[in-house]
Amino acid sequence: MGKLSNNDAIIFVQNNVEGDVVVCNEGLSFWGGVDPNTGVIIDIHHPNCGEQLSGKILLMPTSRGSCSGSGVLLQLAQNGNAPAALIFKENENILTLGAMIAERLFNKKIAILRLKPNIYNLLSLQKSVKIDNLKLYFSSTSINLCQPDLNRIYLNDSDKKMLSGNHGKATKIAMEILCLMAASQNADKLIDVSRGHIDGCILAHDANLNFAEKMLDMGARVIIPTTINAISVDRENWQSQAVAPELGDKASRLADAYVKMGAYPTFTCAPYFLSEKPTQGEVIGWSESNAVIYANSVIGARTQKHPDYLDLFIAMTGRTPNTGVYLEDNRKPSCEIRISLPLKFDESIWPMIGWLAGYKSPNGIPVLIGLEDTVLSNDDLKALCAAFGTTSASPMLHIKGHTPEGELPSTLDAVTSTIRPNDLLNLWQKFNTGSNKIDLVAIGSPHASPVECEKFLKLLLEKNQPVVVPTILTVGRETLSKLKDYGSLNQLSKLEVQIIPDICWCSITEPVFPSKTQSLITNSGKYAHYGEGLTGRNIRFGSLYDCAIAALTGFVNNEPPDWLNSST
Repeated sequence: MGKLSNNDAIIFVQNNVEGDVVVCNEGLSFWGGVDPNTGVIIDIHHPNCGEQLSGKILLMPTSRGSCSGSGVLLQLAQNGNAPAALIFKENENILTLGAMIAERLFNKKIAILRLKPNIYNLLSLQKSVKIDNLKLYFSSTSINLCQPDLNRIYLNDSDKKMLSGNHGKATKIAMEILCLMAASQNADKLIDVSRGHIDGCILAHDANLNFAEKMLDMGARVIIPTTINAISVDRENWQSQAVAPELGDKASRLADAYVKMGAYPTFTCAPYFLSEKPTQGEVIGWSESNAVIYANSVIGARTQKHPDYLDLFIAMTGRTPNTGVYLEDNRKPSCEIRISLPLKFDESIWPMIGWLAGYKSPNGIPVLIGLEDTVLSNDDLKALCAAFGTTSASPMLHIKGHTPEGELPSTLDAVTSTIRPNDLLNLWQKFNTGSNKIDLVAIGSPHASPVECEKFLKLLLEKNQPVVVPTILTVGRETLSKLKDYGSLNQLSKLEVQIIPDICWCSITEPVFPSKTQSLITNSGKYAHYGEGLTGRNIRFGSLYDCAIAALTGFVNNEPPDWLNSST
């Protein structure tokens, strides 16, 4: 066998494995994209949908989408259905972190490699691969695998004390993995962060609970102000909602574990709408993809899209690798997307533009050009950012004329692309393949804001008709309190609209999710993308007005909205 030594092949988690190659030319979000129990790809919009990953050598450029992919990988490792190895050609954080946790805390190994493109491209043509004793074998080639150099990372005295165990075992593990992640991200030091946001608090699988309780038992505590994402049950009311006791108990234990570690029980996936939120230029350590993208893009705060579990380690230490969009130069756009707007449109255009922007810029930061004379609300920006996160691995975007850094110069090698009305029409049709008979109206992915709830209430009241279809709005606790104060909660309840706190559509399960549902409508581009894979139901997508009409009639129009038809 010929031998090729190459320092451009790095192994971050070691394991001696051999297996068949699966190549994903598009990045994949393991959360919402891979069944955590079987290892089958379930993202219906992904070219490899239906493919089995268990025991395979998975090649893809990088991951994309949700920060919760690390938890899915840990669950797969624990049930024996994980890929044998993951091989990337670009920087990747989410699955890399999941594999590190699986190895360090649970003694489950999944090899993680990053190769230079020329090696990766050669490897992608192979049917099988072997990894053994820091060597990669395929065809008649062997390549030496290098381990990351931890010595190049500068640690201050406080970092060294945490790393040596002076602050306990849990903090020692947190600092060890932070250093490994810093090396994987080519960071040369750690920096302070002022606040955190925990994402691994949804009981999507037992791995999240296993991790949280293991860390709690080891004495983990957060040392910076830290909020908690949406959870899997309405924490205070699940017993009255016919939730299975086992689910309710486990979900509550998971949420409570983070509260016991010192995090605030905010239970929202829209922490940027809280009264205590980051400011422009503030260095934070957030997880949850839509929250990260909104914080970077709209607020102008600074955070990487941290994987689940790393968010806890950051909150425990107040430190994070100095890499990615923490650095000024890395916040420049590398893709310029020129948008041609229809003459007329409604607010459903914004999640579609976000989804398309991610599709056109799957890895780099885009700047959207052509919206300068258009008014965008915070809810519009929320919807755009959330949908963008389903199709792009980037932790942020810019919108010229709207976001704080929208005037940053593009990189010298920036590519250009367009979004035209016909792109919007094609996406609407992609999102609307299900039946037009609606059994459920789903609003609040990410959590609905007070303004969004008030708008929906107004639409219902204007029609002066009874709601005939189960209609659920998921919200954070702070929004629920505001709706009570406004009197809107009472009005919505009288209309038989359910307002449920703490959970969101990414975590809702039966029977809170009505079991007889066959088709649902949502105004969320994020849920339109992930919903069918998560629920097995048909999904329709539309505006808040479309959702209101569906709630009152049980049907939606099969045809695209007039503004889309007339613009193509």
